[in-house]
This record gives sequence, C-alpha cells and structure tokens, in this order.
Amino acid sequence: MLRRWGLEPLIFDQIKSGGQTIIEKLETVRAEADFAVVLATPDDEGHRKEHPDEKAFRVRQNVVLELGMMLAILGRPKVAVLLKSDVQMERPSDIQGLIYISYKDSVGEAALTLAKEIHGQGMPIDLHRV
Repeated sequence: MLRRWGLEPLIFDQIKSGGQTIIEKLETVRAEADFAVVLATPDDEGHRKEHPDEKAFRVRQNVVLELGMMLAILGRPKVAVLLKSDVQMERPSDIQGLIYISYKDSVGEAALTLAKEIHGQGMPIDLHRV
C-alpha cells in the first residue's frame, strides 16, 4: 500500500539485523524514517494481577517498545497506530494524542485516513491514487 503511494517503507522485520538487538536495529534505521506506522494486532491476552475477569486482548510487548521508541525519535504527529477494531483490545498505552486508525478486516480499510496523516506531515502522496 505504501509503495503504491510512492513511498519506500522500511519494514522492520525485513531489515537485516546483522546481530543487532531490536533497540540497536531501530537506532540504526531511525535517520531514514520520516513517519512510522505501527500495526497493533490482538496477539496477546492480559489482565491486572488478581483480576482475571478483566482479561483483554493486547499488542505484543515488543511492539509497545518499538512504538515508544518511534514516538521518541519522530514525535507524536509522525507516528500512526493501525488498531484492529473488530475485537475488544487494550490500547498499547494510555498516551493521549496518538494517531489511532481503526480497521476491521484489512488494513486497506484505513488507507485513506493513513495517507492523509502521512501527507499532512509533508510527504507527498497523491491522495487520488489511494
């Protein structure tokens, strides 16, 4: 989707790590990133200690760490979280002001909203091609 818009995405899990830790890998590519899109899927379940009745789906903890690092590197306006909306899911953080974009079945449902956010941060996207 991002390539169709004329962008060249750095897909984190497809970048060679060269023996680096996740944190080192993020630090290496941060200078190349102008905007971050974090895909938040309900891969884990959790609850507060001694409150199993509050069990909720949540994002993997490594994704939360990567989200936090990208917020520190790029700032809130340049980070969007694609959040699956067809399940009750705990948001990755209580940070207010993040760009949360919901989708139900396919991230393509969020394409126009995401394209507008990226375009609004100075990256040229022909919104008619979205």
